[in-house]
Amino acid sequence: MSDLSCALSSSLRTMWLAIFTYHLATLLLARGQNACTGHSTFRRPANSDIEVLCGSQTVELQILLCPIYFNGYNESLLALNSQHSKHQCKGTPDWTADPPVVKFNFSITEEAITACSSTLTVTQEVGTGLFADFSNVQHINISGMICSEDPTTGSITYHQEVMYRFSCRYPLQYLVNNTQMSVSGVNLAVKDNNGTFISTLSMGLYSDNSYSSLLQIPAGGLELKTRIFVEVKASNLTNRFNVLLDRCYATSSPFPISTDNYDLFVGCNRDGQTVIGLNGEQQEARFSFEAFRFVQGADVTLSTYYLHCATRLCVTSYCPSLLQNCTTSSNRRRRRNTNNDQDTIVSDMATISSGPISTRLDSGLVNASGGAQQAHVSSSVLAMSVVAGVVGTICLILVAFIVYQRNNSRVNKTILCARE
Repeated sequence: MSDLSCALSSSLRTMWLAIFTYHLATLLLARGQNACTGHSTFRRPANSDIEVLCGSQTVELQILLCPIYFNGYNESLLALNSQHSKHQCKGTPDWTADPPVVKFNFSITEEAITACSSTLTVTQEVGTGLFADFSNVQHINISGMICSEDPTTGSITYHQEVMYRFSCRYPLQYLVNNTQMSVSGVNLAVKDNNGTFISTLSMGLYSDNSYSSLLQIPAGGLELKTRIFVEVKASNLTNRFNVLLDRCYATSSPFPISTDNYDLFVGCNRDGQTVIGLNGEQQEARFSFEAFRFVQGADVTLSTYYLHCATRLCVTSYCPSLLQNCTTSSNRRRRRNTNNDQDTIVSDMATISSGPISTRLDSGLVNASGGAQQAHVSSSVLAMSVVAGVVGTICLILVAFIVYQRNNSRVNKTILCARE
């Protein structure tokens, strides 16, 4: 009898829930129809009713509400991929908009994508457009649909199902195995026994050694040898990991893969003008270098290049062993490969990139009241004076020679006349 009572109680709860859902849908439908009656979008649904925004952090969808009501549905009967029992898969109506819409959004994370049964696939294609220089480019495609749930409880229905499909496509470019490139930022994951920690890396350029003033690059470019301070920082990261820079270099193109590149430092080997402040010691790494220009751009007034840093996360207790003493050649830090045994110690490498850095070609004059400009002017005046003196001397010699020839001619004539 107890089992029968439980079964009856469960059936009653299910029935009451269905009745409640039906009445709620009916109430919303009546209210929505009143708001949509006479509106230009109160018509049959069309493919153009959905608007998709593929953002850098979230996917945002909005669908016209009045066509939904025209077909006998409302916002409570719509859900991502028919996941009607999950609150996070439902939309939010906006009746203040003209025309009224229902909005859906979810984060571009594997957890959020799969929570509402959206599909995530990775494809590999030949590079085109900005990626035309690359033979293979990987893309991530996120797709799904917004589906309606028929409120009818009988064996037949007169409602036409409503379904809108959407998809977002994001390009990714990989340097080598497990090395990911991102111009604006990158998510770097570290796995350990407690799960996966995801860190969002960012790169900032500063004009001071306190890293408080962001570097402002003028339209005319930076002066050569201007010191640039660089910070690569991790956010949303547990305190058991630090940021470690393996290599930082500059390229003349926005992409890390480039034949024109210059290393600021690789492990312990660094350029003479590069100063490393923090590396592997905290959740930010810092270094500085002097602004330069690529030689092939010597005839161009403005030279532009991009900074890239190959970055890892390492467990704080393991980081010191990766930062051996770089003062002697015998202790040079060796390049390392990550494998399955190191998942709890060092993460896969990711490359984080800066925006454009421009330097100008100076004429050699200093805009001041003395110094190089005055020296240049004085040298010019002196050179002109020397030239004028030489020319004047030559002219005086010629004049003297002409006068001498004339006087000599007169003397000869006088002697001839006396003899006659």
